[in-house]
Amino acid sequence: MKKSNIQIVKYRRRREGKTNYNKRIKTLTSNKLRLVIRKTNTKIVTQVIKFDIKGDIVKLGVDSTALIKLGWKGSTKNLCAAYLTGYLIGKKALEAGIKEAVLDTGLITSLSGSKIYSALKGVVDAGLNVPCSEEVFPTEDRINGKHIKDFANKIEEIKGKIK
Repeated sequence: MKKSNIQIVKYRRRREGKTNYNKRIKTLTSNKLRLVIRKTNTKIVTQVIKFDIKGDIVKLGVDSTALIKLGWKGSTKNLCAAYLTGYLIGKKALEAGIKEAVLDTGLITSLSGSKIYSALKGVVDAGLNVPCSEEVFPTEDRINGKHIKDFANKIEEIKGKIK
């Protein structure tokens, strides 16, 4: 038998590492809205998305820069900001009549206690029904920023010793 020289080319978004089509199919067959949580270098982006054959429709979208308008003075990319962003989109989703969604993390590696799960905890605490395990959420001390305060105190202590 002859060997074929034909190479199978993967979809462009798969080649670029943007879409995992197997995971996407499983999520879309649930026929539920997707809660998409993404992190960038400067902010946390959360969206509630509905699948449509012509393309996904964004029902709601909130990013952590919206916290600044509400009086947030801290970083928009830390664990605390992720929780508050999740809480904000959860409240807006309930106001819009959305009661449940399925988490879509995309190609981000799933790590317990990460910013993604901090935002998810905010969504769940707001009252939106998203199936998840309590084990993946960060601790309350980390969500409240106690680890940041402790680190700042250690820095001040070390600075005092240097003088």
